[in-house]
Amino acid sequence: MIRTFFPEDRVGRSLTLSTMAFALSSGVFYTVSTLYFTLVVGLAPTTVGLGLGIAGGAGVLSSYVSGRLSDRLGAHRVQVAATAFNGAAMLGYTLTSDAVAFTVVACLATAMRSASGTSKQAMLARWYTGPERVEVRARMRVVTNVFIGLGTVAAAAALLAGTAAAYRAAMLVSGLLLLTASVPLARLGSRVPELAGRMSAPAGPAKGAAAGPSPLKDRTYVASVACNTVVAMQFGLMTVGVPLWVASTEAPTALVSVLLVLNTVVVALLQVRFSRGVHDVRRAGIAVRRASWLLALACGAYALAGYGNVAVACALLLVAAFAHTLGEILGEAGGWGMAFELADPRSAGAYQGLSQTGYSIAAMVSPVLVTATAVEHGTAGWLALAVLFVAGGTGAAAVARRHRPAPAADGPAPVTEPVGSPPA
Repeated sequence: MIRTFFPEDRVGRSLTLSTMAFALSSGVFYTVSTLYFTLVVGLAPTTVGLGLGIAGGAGVLSSYVSGRLSDRLGAHRVQVAATAFNGAAMLGYTLTSDAVAFTVVACLATAMRSASGTSKQAMLARWYTGPERVEVRARMRVVTNVFIGLGTVAAAAALLAGTAAAYRAAMLVSGLLLLTASVPLARLGSRVPELAGRMSAPAGPAKGAAAGPSPLKDRTYVASVACNTVVAMQFGLMTVGVPLWVASTEAPTALVSVLLVLNTVVVALLQVRFSRGVHDVRRAGIAVRRASWLLALACGAYALAGYGNVAVACALLLVAAFAHTLGEILGEAGGWGMAFELADPRSAGAYQGLSQTGYSIAAMVSPVLVTATAVEHGTAGWLALAVLFVAGGTGAAAVARRHRPAPAADGPAPVTEPVGSPPA
């Protein structure tokens, strides 16, 4: 656990410090943003939903474009710029006073958040290799979950105050934390001399063009992204579907907080362990398939919770949340393994950009999908989601099973240890 929060290599340490500040900002933002937009700015809930929906489209586009930029300009440079601009956009929320300004700022903030996610994934793909790559990604997810939780707790002060000034102060803190998140990475290129050469693709025959292929022409990778996107829609269950569903059962609505805490604790304890071995593509596909079974089991337990009394509903919801979280952990681990290992290293940024585009699509579609199925139609909707998850997981395993590793290309020998300066 110590290595998770205090990595030994300089690159991992800088990324972790940046992730801590980024996650704290996210925790604060997620807690107060909706109330800020509606109570302070004065926007109607439907206006907020429409603006965020448009912003989601900007995030999808940015996920892919930023991958291409990472190959051309260097993933570390894109990461720093995207994080800083995201912070500036977050501060811009405090200046918005109408729907148009809100939508413009939301598009910029979401686009930069997506670009930050893609460029971070590209940095991991280029700096680390094999099992270490997935392990570092898993450790960063643990850091993200823990610090989002801390940010949520900190934001409770604004909720308790309940004033416009408190909400505005929380949004300012969120923006400042994002600006702070860019600091650990800003001078990384000068402190790790070999970083710049590893963070971008070699130049192709045409001036300014990257030498690597396009992931859109790689049918195996596109199929992998499509299947993992389906499984990734499970995030909409925990953030949107479960709170609405709990309110429709006999269980107390306060149980939602318990389920979210359970999710955070289980991820922190098991994500790294469950991510071991998924650098093997076939094992990664099996992990995604097992995740889909667990998600289907969770859907069944969620559905049954709607038929029980208080005690039965609470018990089933806890079982469902535990199975859901295990599925989330396995699905993430397998998805990372496939995204890293199926990618052509010459176009690491573009490939990770396509992978992150899938997650952006899932984030945009899943709230609508979950409400239109499980929340609106109860048991039938939950069963439909279960079938969808199993289909996605089965497809991912099939893609992984058919994969044949390409012959090793000429180039520098693979790195098996963390690269970078020794601990300061």
